[in-house]
Amino acid sequence: MRKKMIKVVLAVLGIGAGYTFLPYLWLLLDVQDNFWLNNFIVNILLGLAIMYIVSLFVTDPLERLIKRIEVNLAHQSPYVIISTSISILVGLVIAVLLSTLFSHSQLFLLNTVIPIILMVIMSYLGYIVGRNHLDFIKRLVTQRRKSEKAVDGAPQNILERKAGENFHRIKLLDTNILIDGRIYDLVNTGFIEGTLLVPNFVLYELQYIADSADSIKRVRGRRGLDILNKLRSELKIPVEMYEGDFEDIQEVDSKLIKLAKLLDAVIVTNDYNLNKVSEFQNVEVLNVNALAKALKPRVVPGEKMTVTVIKKGTERQQGVAYLDDGTMIVVEDGRYYINQPLEVVVTSALQTDAGRMIFAKPVHATRGLKEKN
Repeated sequence: MRKKMIKVVLAVLGIGAGYTFLPYLWLLLDVQDNFWLNNFIVNILLGLAIMYIVSLFVTDPLERLIKRIEVNLAHQSPYVIISTSISILVGLVIAVLLSTLFSHSQLFLLNTVIPIILMVIMSYLGYIVGRNHLDFIKRLVTQRRKSEKAVDGAPQNILERKAGENFHRIKLLDTNILIDGRIYDLVNTGFIEGTLLVPNFVLYELQYIADSADSIKRVRGRRGLDILNKLRSELKIPVEMYEGDFEDIQEVDSKLIKLAKLLDAVIVTNDYNLNKVSEFQNVEVLNVNALAKALKPRVVPGEKMTVTVIKKGTERQQGVAYLDDGTMIVVEDGRYYINQPLEVVVTSALQTDAGRMIFAKPVHATRGLKEKN
Protein backbone atom coordinates (compact mmCIF):
# COMPACT_ATOMS: atom_id res chain seq x y z
CA MET A 1 0.00 0.00 0.00
CA ARG A 2 2.84 2.36 0.86
CA LYS A 3 4.57 1.69 -2.46
CA LYS A 4 1.41 2.44 -4.41
CA MET A 5 0.92 5.72 -2.56
CA ILE A 6 4.56 6.71 -3.13
CA LYS A 7 4.30 5.92 -6.85
CA VAL A 8 1.08 7.91 -7.16
CA VAL A 9 2.64 10.93 -5.43
CA LEU A 10 5.75 10.70 -7.61
CA ALA A 11 3.59 10.42 -10.74
CA VAL A 12 1.67 13.57 -9.77
CA LEU A 13 4.96 15.36 -9.11
CA GLY A 14 6.27 14.20 -12.50
CA ILE A 15 3.20 15.52 -14.30
CA GLY A 16 3.45 18.85 -12.48
CA ALA A 17 7.18 19.15 -13.07
CA GLY A 18 6.83 18.30 -16.77
CA TYR A 19 4.04 20.81 -17.29
CA THR A 20 5.87 23.56 -15.35
CA PHE A 21 9.59 23.23 -16.08
CA LEU A 22 9.93 21.56 -19.50
CA PRO A 23 8.79 24.68 -21.41
CA TYR A 24 11.76 26.51 -19.84
CA LEU A 25 14.03 23.66 -20.94
CA TRP A 26 12.80 23.95 -24.54
CA LEU A 27 13.36 27.68 -24.33
CA LEU A 28 16.97 27.15 -23.23
CA LEU A 29 17.48 24.62 -26.02
CA ASP A 30 15.87 27.05 -28.53
CA VAL A 31 13.25 24.53 -29.66
CA GLN A 32 10.20 26.27 -28.19
CA ASP A 33 8.69 26.69 -31.66
CA ASN A 34 8.67 22.94 -32.34
CA PHE A 35 5.02 22.00 -31.82
CA TRP A 36 5.68 18.24 -31.84
CA LEU A 37 8.14 18.60 -28.99
CA ASN A 38 6.92 21.59 -26.99
CA ASN A 39 3.27 20.88 -26.28
CA PHE A 40 1.08 20.11 -23.26
CA ILE A 41 0.83 16.33 -23.76
CA VAL A 42 4.51 15.73 -24.56
CA ASN A 43 5.63 17.76 -21.53
CA ILE A 44 3.36 15.75 -19.21
CA LEU A 45 4.41 12.38 -20.66
CA LEU A 46 8.12 13.27 -20.49
CA GLY A 47 7.77 14.42 -16.89
CA LEU A 48 5.89 11.22 -16.04
CA ALA A 49 8.55 9.06 -17.73
CA ILE A 50 11.41 10.82 -15.96
CA MET A 51 9.69 10.47 -12.57
CA TYR A 52 9.01 6.77 -13.28
CA ILE A 53 12.74 6.20 -13.75
CA VAL A 54 13.43 8.12 -10.54
CA SER A 55 10.83 6.04 -8.67
CA LEU A 56 12.75 2.85 -9.45
CA PHE A 57 15.57 4.10 -7.21
CA VAL A 58 13.74 6.05 -4.49
CA THR A 59 10.56 4.03 -3.81
CA ASP A 60 12.13 1.45 -1.48
CA PRO A 61 14.18 3.97 0.56
CA LEU A 62 11.13 6.21 0.89
CA GLU A 63 9.01 3.26 2.01
CA ARG A 64 11.54 2.35 4.72
CA LEU A 65 11.69 5.97 5.86
CA ILE A 66 7.88 6.22 6.08
CA LYS A 67 7.73 2.94 8.00
CA ARG A 68 10.27 4.20 10.54
CA ILE A 69 8.30 7.43 10.94
CA GLU A 70 5.08 5.46 11.50
CA VAL A 71 6.69 3.26 14.16
CA ASN A 72 8.25 6.27 15.84
CA LEU A 73 4.95 8.15 15.94
CA ALA A 74 3.15 5.07 17.30
CA HIS A 75 5.48 5.02 20.32
CA GLN A 76 5.43 8.75 20.94
CA SER A 77 3.42 10.28 23.74
CA PRO A 78 0.35 12.28 22.59
CA TYR A 79 1.80 15.26 24.47
CA VAL A 80 4.95 15.10 22.30
CA ILE A 81 3.01 14.85 19.03
CA ILE A 82 0.62 17.68 19.90
CA SER A 83 3.28 20.05 21.25
CA THR A 84 5.70 19.52 18.33
CA SER A 85 2.89 19.83 15.75
CA ILE A 86 1.68 23.11 17.25
CA SER A 87 5.24 24.44 17.45
CA ILE A 88 5.96 23.51 13.81
CA LEU A 89 2.72 25.21 12.68
CA VAL A 90 3.66 28.37 14.59
CA GLY A 91 7.12 28.25 12.97
CA LEU A 92 5.58 27.92 9.49
CA VAL A 93 3.23 30.85 10.13
CA ILE A 94 6.18 33.00 11.19
CA ALA A 95 8.10 31.91 8.06
CA VAL A 96 5.15 32.83 5.81
CA LEU A 97 4.90 36.26 7.43
CA LEU A 98 8.61 36.85 6.93
CA SER A 99 8.40 35.63 3.33
CA THR A 100 5.95 38.40 2.45
CA LEU A 101 8.87 40.83 2.76
CA PHE A 102 10.51 39.16 -0.27
CA SER A 103 7.41 38.29 -2.32
CA HIS A 104 7.52 41.42 -4.46
CA SER A 105 11.21 41.10 -5.29
CA GLN A 106 12.14 40.45 -8.94
CA LEU A 107 15.12 38.31 -7.97
CA PHE A 108 14.55 34.55 -8.18
CA LEU A 109 16.69 33.98 -5.07
CA LEU A 110 14.66 36.33 -2.88
CA ASN A 111 11.12 35.47 -3.97
CA THR A 112 11.59 31.66 -4.26
CA VAL A 113 14.64 30.24 -2.46
CA ILE A 114 14.65 32.45 0.66
CA PRO A 115 11.00 31.64 1.62
CA ILE A 116 11.75 27.89 1.34
CA ILE A 117 14.84 28.26 3.51
CA LEU A 118 12.85 30.27 6.06
CA MET A 119 10.15 27.58 6.22
CA VAL A 120 12.71 24.82 6.77
CA ILE A 121 14.56 26.77 9.47
CA MET A 122 11.44 27.89 11.35
CA SER A 123 9.89 24.42 11.16
CA TYR A 124 13.04 22.90 12.65
CA LEU A 125 13.18 25.53 15.40
CA GLY A 126 9.50 24.92 16.16
CA TYR A 127 10.15 21.18 16.41
CA ILE A 128 13.06 21.72 18.81
CA VAL A 129 11.06 24.11 21.00
CA GLY A 130 8.03 21.80 21.14
CA ARG A 131 10.13 18.73 21.98
CA ASN A 132 12.51 20.22 24.55
CA HIS A 133 9.95 22.35 26.40
CA LEU A 134 7.25 19.69 26.75
CA ASP A 135 7.29 19.93 30.55
CA PHE A 136 6.55 23.66 30.40
CA ILE A 137 3.58 23.12 28.04
CA LYS A 138 2.20 20.35 30.27
CA ARG A 139 2.48 22.60 33.33
CA LEU A 140 0.57 25.34 31.52
CA VAL A 141 -2.21 22.90 30.59
CA THR A 142 -2.31 21.48 34.13
CA GLN A 143 -2.49 24.93 35.73
CA ARG A 144 -5.30 25.92 33.37
CA ARG A 145 -7.28 22.81 34.29
CA LYS A 146 -6.78 23.54 37.97
CA SER A 147 -8.04 27.09 37.57
CA GLU A 148 -11.10 25.93 35.60
CA LYS A 149 -12.00 23.27 38.17
CA ALA A 150 -11.34 25.40 41.22
CA VAL A 151 -14.40 25.78 43.44
CA ASP A 152 -14.78 27.86 46.56
CA GLY A 153 -13.84 25.72 49.54
CA ALA A 154 -12.89 22.71 47.40
CA PRO A 155 -9.48 21.10 47.96
CA GLN A 156 -6.93 21.79 45.24
CA ASN A 157 -4.78 18.68 45.72
CA ILE A 158 -7.23 16.27 44.09
CA LEU A 159 -6.12 13.41 41.89
CA GLU A 160 -5.69 14.73 38.35
CA ARG A 161 -4.83 11.45 36.64
CA LYS A 162 -8.17 9.75 35.98
CA ALA A 163 -8.52 5.99 36.07
CA GLY A 164 -8.85 4.50 32.62
CA GLU A 165 -6.96 2.60 29.96
CA ASN A 166 -4.01 5.01 30.18
CA PHE A 167 -3.96 5.23 33.97
CA HIS A 168 -0.92 2.98 34.40
CA ARG A 169 2.30 4.78 33.60
CA ILE A 170 4.82 3.21 31.22
CA LYS A 171 7.68 1.35 32.90
CA LEU A 172 11.06 1.78 31.16
CA LEU A 173 13.46 -1.13 31.63
CA ASP A 174 17.19 -0.48 31.66
CA THR A 175 19.98 -2.94 30.82
CA ASN A 176 20.87 -3.83 34.43
CA ILE A 177 17.33 -4.78 35.45
CA LEU A 178 17.06 -7.20 32.52
CA ILE A 179 20.42 -8.80 33.36
CA ASP A 180 19.45 -8.97 37.04
CA GLY A 181 16.38 -11.07 36.18
CA ARG A 182 14.25 -10.23 39.23
CA ILE A 183 11.92 -8.16 37.05
CA TYR A 184 10.58 -11.46 35.70
CA ASP A 185 9.59 -12.60 39.21
CA LEU A 186 8.04 -9.21 39.97
CA VAL A 187 5.92 -9.37 36.83
CA ASN A 188 4.75 -12.90 37.67
CA THR A 189 3.66 -11.82 41.15
CA GLY A 190 1.57 -8.99 39.68
CA PHE A 191 3.28 -6.14 41.54
CA ILE A 192 4.24 -4.43 38.26
CA GLU A 193 1.31 -3.04 36.26
CA GLY A 194 0.95 -1.10 33.03
CA THR A 195 3.21 -1.52 29.99
CA LEU A 196 6.90 -2.44 30.00
CA LEU A 197 8.83 -0.47 27.38
CA VAL A 198 12.29 -1.54 26.21
CA PRO A 199 14.05 1.11 24.08
CA ASN A 200 16.12 0.02 21.10
CA PHE A 201 19.29 1.50 22.56
CA VAL A 202 18.89 -0.74 25.64
CA LEU A 203 18.41 -3.77 23.39
CA TYR A 204 21.52 -2.83 21.37
CA GLU A 205 23.56 -2.54 24.58
CA LEU A 206 22.33 -5.98 25.68
CA GLN A 207 23.31 -7.40 22.30
CA TYR A 208 26.74 -5.74 22.55
CA ILE A 209 27.30 -7.31 26.00
CA ALA A 210 26.07 -10.71 24.75
CA ASP A 211 28.62 -10.55 21.88
CA SER A 212 31.49 -9.54 24.17
CA ALA A 213 34.77 -11.46 24.14
CA ASP A 214 34.63 -11.62 27.94
CA SER A 215 32.82 -14.83 28.93
CA ILE A 216 31.30 -13.28 32.08
CA LYS A 217 29.87 -10.32 30.17
CA ARG A 218 28.65 -12.65 27.44
CA VAL A 219 26.71 -14.78 29.94
CA ARG A 220 25.18 -11.67 31.54
CA GLY A 221 24.10 -10.26 28.18
CA ARG A 222 22.51 -13.53 27.09
CA ARG A 223 20.71 -13.77 30.42
CA GLY A 224 19.21 -10.31 29.83
CA LEU A 225 18.04 -11.31 26.34
CA ASP A 226 16.52 -14.53 27.72
CA ILE A 227 14.63 -12.61 30.42
CA LEU A 228 13.29 -10.19 27.81
CA ASN A 229 12.12 -13.03 25.56
CA LYS A 230 10.41 -14.75 28.50
CA LEU A 231 8.58 -11.54 29.41
CA ARG A 232 7.33 -11.13 25.84
CA SER A 233 6.38 -14.75 25.29
CA GLU A 234 4.43 -15.34 28.53
CA LEU A 235 2.16 -12.30 28.02
CA LYS A 236 1.80 -11.61 31.74
CA ILE A 237 2.11 -7.91 31.02
CA PRO A 238 2.39 -5.93 27.73
CA VAL A 239 6.01 -5.58 26.58
CA GLU A 240 6.70 -3.14 23.75
CA MET A 241 9.76 -1.85 21.95
CA TYR A 242 10.64 1.83 21.44
CA GLU A 243 12.20 2.37 18.01
CA GLY A 244 13.34 5.96 18.52
CA ASP A 245 16.79 7.12 19.57
CA PHE A 246 18.56 10.28 20.71
CA GLU A 247 21.57 10.51 18.44
CA ASP A 248 22.86 13.65 20.13
CA ILE A 249 23.19 11.75 23.46
CA GLN A 250 25.88 9.10 23.87
CA GLU A 251 25.18 7.54 27.29
CA VAL A 252 22.40 4.95 27.48
CA ASP A 253 21.39 6.12 30.97
CA SER A 254 21.04 9.72 29.75
CA LYS A 255 18.91 8.52 26.82
CA LEU A 256 16.72 6.58 29.25
CA ILE A 257 16.16 9.63 31.45
CA LYS A 258 15.36 11.78 28.40
CA LEU A 259 12.84 9.21 27.16
CA ALA A 260 11.25 8.97 30.61
CA LYS A 261 10.71 12.74 30.60
CA LEU A 262 9.16 12.69 27.13
CA LEU A 263 6.77 9.81 27.88
CA ASP A 264 6.06 10.70 31.53
CA ALA A 265 7.31 7.18 32.32
CA VAL A 266 8.87 5.42 35.31
CA ILE A 267 12.34 3.86 35.14
CA VAL A 268 12.68 0.35 36.60
CA THR A 269 16.30 -0.33 37.57
CA ASN A 270 18.70 -1.65 40.19
CA ASP A 271 21.50 0.75 39.20
CA TYR A 272 22.40 3.00 42.15
CA ASN A 273 23.92 5.77 40.00
CA LEU A 274 20.99 5.83 37.55
CA ASN A 275 18.64 5.99 40.52
CA LYS A 276 20.37 9.05 42.00
CA VAL A 277 20.69 10.90 38.66
CA SER A 278 17.02 10.23 37.86
CA GLU A 279 15.90 11.53 41.26
CA PHE A 280 17.97 14.68 40.72
CA GLN A 281 16.20 15.25 37.37
CA ASN A 282 12.74 14.62 38.88
CA VAL A 283 12.23 11.29 37.08
CA GLU A 284 10.42 8.64 39.10
CA VAL A 285 12.35 5.40 39.66
CA LEU A 286 11.32 1.94 40.87
CA ASN A 287 14.48 0.51 42.43
CA VAL A 288 14.36 -3.28 42.84
CA ASN A 289 17.18 -3.18 45.40
CA ALA A 290 15.18 -0.76 47.55
CA LEU A 291 12.18 -3.08 47.29
CA ALA A 292 14.26 -6.09 48.33
CA LYS A 293 15.63 -4.14 51.29
CA ALA A 294 12.13 -3.16 52.37
CA LEU A 295 11.02 -6.81 52.28
CA LYS A 296 13.88 -8.13 54.37
CA PRO A 297 12.86 -9.62 57.75
CA ARG A 298 13.07 -7.08 60.54
CA VAL A 299 14.56 -9.62 62.90
CA VAL A 300 17.71 -11.70 62.43
CA PRO A 301 18.91 -14.88 64.16
CA GLY A 302 20.56 -14.10 67.48
CA GLU A 303 18.41 -11.02 68.16
CA LYS A 304 16.78 -10.85 71.58
CA MET A 305 13.28 -9.58 72.33
CA THR A 306 10.63 -9.72 75.02
CA VAL A 307 7.30 -11.30 74.09
CA THR A 308 4.16 -12.55 75.78
CA VAL A 309 3.16 -16.13 74.98
CA ILE A 310 -0.61 -16.17 74.57
CA LYS A 311 -1.41 -19.77 73.54
CA LYS A 312 -0.04 -23.25 72.95
CA GLY A 313 1.57 -24.19 69.67
CA THR A 314 0.77 -27.05 67.34
CA GLU A 315 3.82 -29.02 68.39
CA ARG A 316 4.53 -30.34 71.86
CA GLN A 317 5.77 -27.78 74.42
CA GLN A 318 5.62 -24.91 71.86
CA GLY A 319 4.06 -21.57 72.63
CA VAL A 320 2.87 -18.85 70.29
CA ALA A 321 3.40 -15.10 70.62
CA TYR A 322 2.80 -12.20 68.22
CA LEU A 323 4.62 -8.98 67.37
CA ASP A 324 2.75 -5.67 67.08
CA ASP A 325 2.51 -6.07 63.27
CA GLY A 326 0.89 -9.53 63.64
CA THR A 327 4.00 -11.61 62.91
CA MET A 328 3.75 -14.99 64.63
CA ILE A 329 6.60 -16.12 66.92
CA VAL A 330 6.88 -19.82 67.73
CA VAL A 331 8.68 -20.23 71.07
CA GLU A 332 10.23 -23.54 72.10
CA ASP A 333 9.03 -24.62 75.58
CA GLY A 334 6.76 -21.58 75.46
CA ARG A 335 3.68 -23.45 76.74
CA TYR A 336 5.08 -23.15 80.28
CA TYR A 337 5.09 -19.34 80.11
CA ILE A 338 1.61 -18.54 78.82
CA ASN A 339 0.48 -14.97 79.65
CA GLN A 340 3.93 -14.18 81.03
CA PRO A 341 6.58 -11.79 79.64
CA LEU A 342 9.44 -13.88 78.34
CA GLU A 343 12.81 -12.88 76.96
CA VAL A 344 13.59 -14.96 73.88
CA VAL A 345 16.34 -15.17 71.29
CA VAL A 346 15.54 -15.59 67.59
CA THR A 347 16.83 -18.82 66.06
CA SER A 348 15.46 -18.47 62.51
CA ALA A 349 12.92 -16.60 60.38
CA LEU A 350 10.79 -18.02 57.58
CA GLN A 351 9.04 -16.03 54.84
CA THR A 352 5.97 -17.79 53.42
CA ASP A 353 3.11 -16.82 51.12
CA ALA A 354 0.94 -16.41 54.22
CA GLY A 355 3.41 -14.04 55.85
CA ARG A 356 6.53 -14.07 58.05
CA MET A 357 7.11 -16.61 60.82
CA ILE A 358 9.81 -16.35 63.51
CA PHE A 359 11.19 -19.21 65.60
CA ALA A 360 12.72 -18.48 68.99
CA LYS A 361 13.58 -20.03 72.33
CA PRO A 362 13.89 -18.65 75.86
CA VAL A 363 17.14 -16.86 76.66
CA HIS A 364 17.68 -18.83 79.88
CA ALA A 365 17.65 -22.07 77.85
CA THR A 366 20.61 -20.87 75.76
CA ARG A 367 22.43 -19.76 78.93
CA GLY A 368 22.06 -23.25 80.35
CA LEU A 369 23.61 -24.73 77.22
CA LYS A 370 26.56 -22.32 77.42
CA GLU A 371 27.16 -23.20 81.08
CA LYS A 372 27.19 -26.93 80.28
CA ASN A 373 29.67 -26.33 77.50
